[in-house]
Amino acid sequence: MLMLAVASTLFAPILSNGFGLFGTTPTGYVFPVGTSVVVGSFLFGIGMQLGGGCASGTLYTVGWGKTEMLLTLFGFIIGSVIGAWHFDFWVNQMPSFQAVSLAEDTGLGYFGAWIVQLILFAFIFFAVKFIAKKRKPPKMKPLPTTSGWKRIFRGSWPIWTAAIALGVLNALTLISRGNPWGITSAFALWGSKIALFLGIDVTQWGYWSGPKGEALQQSILTDSTSVMNFGVILGAFVAAGAGGAFVMRRVPLKLAAASIIGGLLMGYGARLAFGCNIGAYFGGIASFSLHGWVWMIVALAGSYLALYLRPLFGLKNPNKNDQFC
Repeated sequence: MLMLAVASTLFAPILSNGFGLFGTTPTGYVFPVGTSVVVGSFLFGIGMQLGGGCASGTLYTVGWGKTEMLLTLFGFIIGSVIGAWHFDFWVNQMPSFQAVSLAEDTGLGYFGAWIVQLILFAFIFFAVKFIAKKRKPPKMKPLPTTSGWKRIFRGSWPIWTAAIALGVLNALTLISRGNPWGITSAFALWGSKIALFLGIDVTQWGYWSGPKGEALQQSILTDSTSVMNFGVILGAFVAAGAGGAFVMRRVPLKLAAASIIGGLLMGYGARLAFGCNIGAYFGGIASFSLHGWVWMIVALAGSYLALYLRPLFGLKNPNKNDQFC
């Protein structure tokens, strides 16, 4: 909630004034709320529990050396390609409402929408704190760390510093490239380029119609989302090495199956829902889009359902006596 509050606070003046760098005109992620968002976010919620992470989580744990996440990434890319193939059906042929900006389509303006969102963030924060006290949630294991100024370079950072940093960095992404941070569109691009190489004419799919299809003919290094994804992996690798948390291990068969299935569901769901927990949830809510809030609610429902599926793959659900990193 702190991360979303910081991002919303910075996004509001940027979007309302059209302030951008390098000749860009900032545009938020505001997409229609329809069947595709509901189905996609629900599948993504299930996939997160089975795959062991989210979109950004998959990237940083790959850099962290978590072996099973390579399988999740593999499934993520395949699911993204299938989602791009089915994109036209879910988005254009299934029932859908128009895109709704809480700032521009409600009469609130960016200042009014910002106030409303801050109130919602505060409500969620205190509600979760209250529930957590009643439930006694699992405690986090202490990660390798140090103290003083050395903590900047070695060891774990307090979670609030990461929340603020992510909010600020997303705002910098908005003004520098013209859109908020996104991740999963790159997975669809990587997989579709491979499919094109194998002789599958993905250019006929609705997802790749228009200017978006030009990326298929260019190097992935010209795609800002791809470059940022590589940066996340590299940054996680450096941080894990500095923090003493880098690890590789063998992957049991059930865990491998869960990772691949989870990746498939997340990849497919992200394409239907106009993004993942970064593009649709983080970027959508920070852009004052109604679809970001819908994504959050439905993805939580899918994640909750998946708690009953995890034991089928030998995955343990946390309880108050456990400790997790």
